[in-house]
Amino acid sequence: MQIDRVELRWLSMPLRTAFETSFARETVKDCLLVRVQGEGAEGWGEVVAMKEPLYNEETLRTCWHILEDVLIPLTLERDWDSPEAWCQAVSHVRRNYMARAGLEAALWDLYSALQGHSLAQLWGGVRERVEVGISLGIEANLPALLAHVQSGVAEGYRRVKLKIKPGWDVAIVEEVRARYPSLVLQVDANSAYSLKDATLLAGLDALELLLIEQPLSHDDIVDHATLQKLLRTSICLDESIDNVHQCRRALELGSARIINVKPGRVGGYCAARAIHDLCLSRGVPCWVGGMLETGVGRLQNLALASLENFTLPGDISASRRYFERDIIEPEVVLESDGCVRVPEVAGVGQWLDWKALHSYTQRSEVFRRWTCLYSQFKLRLRP
Repeated sequence: MQIDRVELRWLSMPLRTAFETSFARETVKDCLLVRVQGEGAEGWGEVVAMKEPLYNEETLRTCWHILEDVLIPLTLERDWDSPEAWCQAVSHVRRNYMARAGLEAALWDLYSALQGHSLAQLWGGVRERVEVGISLGIEANLPALLAHVQSGVAEGYRRVKLKIKPGWDVAIVEEVRARYPSLVLQVDANSAYSLKDATLLAGLDALELLLIEQPLSHDDIVDHATLQKLLRTSICLDESIDNVHQCRRALELGSARIINVKPGRVGGYCAARAIHDLCLSRGVPCWVGGMLETGVGRLQNLALASLENFTLPGDISASRRYFERDIIEPEVVLESDGCVRVPEVAGVGQWLDWKALHSYTQRSEVFRRWTCLYSQFKLRLRP
């Protein structure tokens, strides 16, 4: 692939309702979109970092910097046989996973368009539809949460994830379970607890949850292993798993029985597929997590979720669940049985709603191949 042009866009998209976790409350979704063009085609990717370093150490500003000053010049300076070759070439760049993932996604999207095959086909997907669920944030009171649960169930979602934090946990989940005894329920603490809360967390065992996601520190796998021995409910790791090597360590320690795979968190789709393959070899189920993606990231995550070992419902709900208007047309929609269709077409560019895209764009910048090569040439001429 010869990349001639890379474009960055900063988007700001209002959410339908505020989304609160144990560490942040969002009313607007900001993200970066990456567009790569070459050989008469284009590809799009999404950078899912937050404006502040609350989920991980990255922010949208740091991602813009890493893309502009490191990753985009490297991408423009040579041709690429495949996205895997690009991933290998940037492996020396430490961390900055969300920045890398956004550009890698755009390269995969371009590669898909050039090859004439969907991402699901290129990655060996085995499903035409995937089961999905919704993630519900922390609300001002229980009636407000129950109203959101009821709305989700009425729409057809069969799995609901509840965000929890100290003071908003066991009693709240008990109320939801009492009203929905057969609903697939899971909870997500986003690292809000410590090992001293083991007895409290064990109180969730009686509620027949699918899993407890990331109860302890974002960088811990040792205490999670201790906690898992004390719980009947499966622990699922999210923030703690940012690369395949950390996933292997966690599985060997017994820190979790389930893994949440977010492409942005782990550095892109190459890394996400490696974690999937490792978990498949160990008999550990996975699911595709979400970061309130726009339609661009949502469509690509659906392709990832079509792989064999993504056996649990993912956080890839319909566009209208979070946005009044997405940036793709048609939007991602939920079917009556709680599933969403995997895109069968190559490249997401044909889905873009340009009017919506322009209305949400706060900043954009274009980087061209010839400019990059000329700058490198001048550097070589310096005495």
